[in-house]
Amino acid sequence: MSKILVTGGLGYIGSHTVVELQDEGYDVVIIDNLSNSSIEVLSRITSITGVKPAFEQIDLKNKEDVKQFFKKYTIDGVIHFAASKAVGESVDEPLKYYENNITTLTYVLKEMTANNVKNFIFSSSCTVYGQADELPITENAPTKPAESPYGATKKMGEIIIEDTTKATDLNAIALRYFNPIGAHETAKIGELPLGVPQNLIPYVVQTAAGIRECLSVFGDDYDTPDGTAIRDYIHVVDLAKAHIVALNRLLKNENKAKCEFFNIGTGTGSSVLDVINAFEKATNKKVNYKTVDRRAGDITSAFADTSLANKELGWKAELSLEVALASSWKWQESL
Repeated sequence: MSKILVTGGLGYIGSHTVVELQDEGYDVVIIDNLSNSSIEVLSRITSITGVKPAFEQIDLKNKEDVKQFFKKYTIDGVIHFAASKAVGESVDEPLKYYENNITTLTYVLKEMTANNVKNFIFSSSCTVYGQADELPITENAPTKPAESPYGATKKMGEIIIEDTTKATDLNAIALRYFNPIGAHETAKIGELPLGVPQNLIPYVVQTAAGIRECLSVFGDDYDTPDGTAIRDYIHVVDLAKAHIVALNRLLKNENKAKCEFFNIGTGTGSSVLDVINAFEKATNKKVNYKTVDRRAGDITSAFADTSLANKELGWKAELSLEVALASSWKWQESL
């Protein structure tokens, strides 16, 4: 049984991926520093899968702790989620993002190469494309100067990984996600940001639940059909499954290059108002919202061309926007 390290494995996408890994029979060990997650997620994962994953509370900024971890465990592959991820916060606190997202990545890669761990899946982002010249966005679209420090860390992360694969035995796949939403069907794990949510869907469900007074829609003057920004919203379970097929590809030596890149989305763009309307339809709950000024670092429109992932990975998003939003609401109610 292959042992897979999942960094940030108690976070939103990480926890869902751990569940899918365990369902596929993988032996999982999680590293998390609990800076944006809760230890309670470990027991929630266990209650879903019936298997408690190994857990190490490590801050990957501590180089010596990373080194000791790789001495303690024999790892077959790494799925790397651990990173700060809010666009707005990254604009306000750029150094936090460069330290958290870049320094930690280099420490993990350094110990992987020192310990002959050859398989690496990177949690990348469609932010590497900036405002793309053509939609939908293919993997051949040029990566643009980043619109935010968060985007810059994902772009630089890809460069670091690709350079490492050229110089070492490392094989890597970077999955460029579009916008993950939703929760596990059991409502035992989901997106639970600490403090005020930075992403749209948690804010929508918290507003519907009365936790937040009003949702701010950032800008209604974009060049889109209804004036609000368009994104590609993918159910987190579909996204988690993409990590499994990418990992299988590396473990079976089926990759066609040392470093591969795949868009992971639905291929459909939805505006902010589309999301609010779909949520209200899926849940019969009203969302109180108001329009405010645009937010720094935001782009007009981004949605994926996923044909490469469909063809090469044999993966396709299967769950609809309404299903994802209904699961987010079910998760919120369970809290």
